[in-house]
Amino acid sequence: MSRRLRVLEVNKAYYPHIGGIETLVKQYSQELGTVCNADVKTLVCRDGRGKTTREKLDGVKLTRAGSLGTYFSCPLSFSFIRLFRKMTEEADVVHIHVPFPLADAALLLSGFKGRVVVSWHSDVVKQKKLMTFYKPFMMKLLKRADCIITATKGHIDGSDYLPGFRRKCRIVPYGITPEDYLLVERSPFLTGRLNDKKNIKVFFTGRLVYYKGVDILLKAFTMTENCELFIAGTGEMEQELKVFAKRNNIGKKVHFLGFLPDNELKQAYADCDIFVLPSVAKSEAFGIVQLEAMVYGKPVINTKLPSGVPYVSVHGKTGLTVPPSDAKALAEAINTLAADEKMRESFGKAAAERVMTEFSEKNVIRKLYGILSENL
Repeated sequence: MSRRLRVLEVNKAYYPHIGGIETLVKQYSQELGTVCNADVKTLVCRDGRGKTTREKLDGVKLTRAGSLGTYFSCPLSFSFIRLFRKMTEEADVVHIHVPFPLADAALLLSGFKGRVVVSWHSDVVKQKKLMTFYKPFMMKLLKRADCIITATKGHIDGSDYLPGFRRKCRIVPYGITPEDYLLVERSPFLTGRLNDKKNIKVFFTGRLVYYKGVDILLKAFTMTENCELFIAGTGEMEQELKVFAKRNNIGKKVHFLGFLPDNELKQAYADCDIFVLPSVAKSEAFGIVQLEAMVYGKPVINTKLPSGVPYVSVHGKTGLTVPPSDAKALAEAINTLAADEKMRESFGKAAAERVMTEFSEKNVIRKLYGILSENL
């Protein structure tokens, strides 16, 4: 283009809201400008109730639309629809991150005639009642979209809706900036908490909610040997998981770390021996945490979900993949890696190389920019 590409990034929330998609939208909002010189504005809803706010955060021109609260995991905001219409008047391309029903409705009501790119992060899995209302809007959005971006081929194949729009789909993996991780000061963050210094350190981080499968991970730990588990994160299942660990006499093998600040989280990744992502539902669409462990040369144990998860860390190359919700298989995978240092080193080396070649953030951003600016 003869001038800067004007991009409107749209999502339901933004940093400091914690979540993989929110982290991704923050990266896109910052780096489309710094790496590709795009003129980026970002529209989200504010957390909780409150009025619209505008700010410049780390160089990002951010609007948080006023909200009446969150229902079925979706904010209710009339001002969002008004702001969407106004902000699209100065946009060449609108980039919408879904599932986000409010954005679907806002686009259809706005009359926007420019380029629409949809990043499809996951099917709506749990809210079945919401889908009764949402599906017609969602299908209209997919028909309206000029392009649908997914992070892996597994997102398309495992979706209940995308195969019919396969010709529109393009794959742009999620990425991380390796330097941000490799420059962190190393420390024995987990080692210092071991009850037995000879044990292998197994690490998980994420929200403690049903689809993360941490309950399955704890069941597996009743069958592991010479390992201690470190869990970083909080959520609605936290107390239930702690009770399970105590009742099943694995309290000394399991460490609940709670929320970890970014620097400490990176130190935990760097100090672990094995990273586990035991998710049980395709709500886990990718698992950026896998990349964050892999960049430090850590082998990953993940689950064979009909999503992008097993495409990130590959079975037999960068780690092991087991059936979801199978505590016995998960325990066997943990025991296998825990007992074989050479296997851990081989998988870890391949994992770090895969991040550098396939998931480096700057390469991802340039690919995304190419798609956003097509035919403009």
